[in-house]
Parts: sequence; C-alpha cells; structure tokens
Amino acid sequence: MTTATNPRVLITGASSGIGRELAEIFARNGYRVLLAADDDLLDKAVDELRATGAAVDGHRLDLAVPDEVDRLAAWTQDVAGGVDALVLNAGTGVNGAFAGSATGLHEQLKVVDVNVRSVVHLAKLLVPGMVGAGHGRVLITSSIAGVSPGPYNSVYNASKAFLSSFAQALRDELRGSGVSVTTLMPGPTDTLFFDRAKMHDTKLGQSSKDDAKTVAEQGFSAMMKGTDHVVAGSFFNKVQSVAGHLLPDPLLAAVHRRMTMPGSGRR
Repeated sequence: MTTATNPRVLITGASSGIGRELAEIFARNGYRVLLAADDDLLDKAVDELRATGAAVDGHRLDLAVPDEVDRLAAWTQDVAGGVDALVLNAGTGVNGAFAGSATGLHEQLKVVDVNVRSVVHLAKLLVPGMVGAGHGRVLITSSIAGVSPGPYNSVYNASKAFLSSFAQALRDELRGSGVSVTTLMPGPTDTLFFDRAKMHDTKLGQSSKDDAKTVAEQGFSAMMKGTDHVVAGSFFNKVQSVAGHLLPDPLLAAVHRRMTMPGSGRR
C-alpha cells in the first residue's frame, strides 16, 4: 500500500499498451500513480491498479488540446503536489500518403500536437518543479522509427526524431540538477497503435511485434538507472537503430516505404 510519502509518477498514454504496463510497474514499486489518457480504457486501468492496493488516480483528457494539457498539469499539482517521475509516453500515428486524400490535415496535425507539442508543454510545466526539488526522473517514449525517414508515416517518424533530439538536449541541460532524462526507443510493439493508425494492411502492421510488458520493463529499468536511452525489444530493433545512423536517408526511406505502403501486407 502506498502512502503520502511515496514517490509520485505521472504517466501519459497510460490506459493501454506500454503506458499501461509502466503504470503497473511503477505501482508495484511503491509509487503513487497518476494516469492520463483519452479513452474509456482509463477507468478500467485505474480500477485494476487500485484492486492491487496501489494509490492510483486517473485524468481523462485530449493531449492535442493545449488547455487540457494545462489542466492536467494543474490536476497533477492539486492531487499529488507535483511529481518525482514523469513518463511522457502518449503517442499517435496516421498511415497514408501525406499528399493523398486518405489522410486529412487534422489527422496529421494531431500527430504533431500529441507526439511533439504536448510533450514540450508538459515538460515545460512540470520539469522545473523537479529541478527545484533537486531530484526526479523523466522518461520520454520515442521510437526506432525516429532514426529513419518514414514514407506513409512521414509526420509520425519526424515526430519521434524530434522527441529523441529533445530528450537528449534536455538531459544535457539538466546535468548536475538531480533530474535525469531517458529516451525509450521501442520497435513495433503489440499495442493498439497499429489499429488506430490503420496499418493492418501493411507489412509492418502484419509483422511480429514485441511484448509491451517487456518494453515497459526495459524502459523502467533504464529510467531508474538514469541511462540516456534504451532501444527496447528485439535484437533487430538494435540493428535497425544502428543502421539508422550509418545508412543514407534515401536508402532508409526506401526500406521503410516497402514496410508501410498501404496494401503492402497483401503483396
């Protein structure tokens, strides 16, 4: 059972997938867990974790809306008095030709708003309090997708590249502050992402995927050690991460195209 003296963590995208698994790990390690998500699965996650004896609170919001991000930060302060750990995990994607009619401007901008803007927004509101306290841990979920240009995932891959760069820069700025920043870089993982991004007819959508629990455990371990980043999941993810730094972008884009082109899973 957690108490008022237990450390506090805020996790976004916490109703399912990697975020849900991270919530369970933090709860098991004695944290008071604050969950944020945008769907009906949030209530179920809160109830299940409370049933284990953990102290858990949930806040439903749309991270694509700046006012709601402001309210989430205020809620975090009101409910728990701030956080000792911050897990910026929420993410969304959309698959399809950027210049085509299958994806709309609103969908593409939502990827930017959720994956990029909300991370910067929440970090700006909550990290200074951690620095002021002289301790804290931040985990930002990027992706190995961020090391490669992503045809048909053009905005998504770019958003993950932003997150990796942002996390490393923030980590460097915070040296000596007592606050560490870790980048979690999973590969394809068994979550609701591929369903929501409408990628089931792609080779990537139909490929084997890593277990969300394993990815979460590796992310948690790296965060608690203060590691700068972790490429989680299969060994192939590590190979892809290295290749992303060695191979030319046109080649990487061509490889990615074959995996994410709509209908590629039927070829």
